[in-house]
Amino acid sequence: MDARTTEFAVADAKARFSELLDRAEAGEEIVIRRHGKAVARLVAAREAPKTAEDKRRALDAWKKWRAESGPRLQPGDSIKGWINEGRR
Repeated sequence: MDARTTEFAVADAKARFSELLDRAEAGEEIVIRRHGKAVARLVAAREAPKTAEDKRRALDAWKKWRAESGPRLQPGDSIKGWINEGRR
């Protein structure tokens, strides 16, 4: 798998879209920029798990990611409360 990243302006990406799809499918990451700011990333799609074992592994990986990422709501917490707390 190719690990290169290539950047294109929106107009160039639009003109070369089919080529960029082929490159992404081959493993290249394509970043699309508008006015110099990255706005999109084109990468190859992952296949959905097909077997029960694949689904179990995907679920386990998601649970691990979820456990390792970000804060959690505790009893009595609410998203609105967090937003209001951030405004203080």
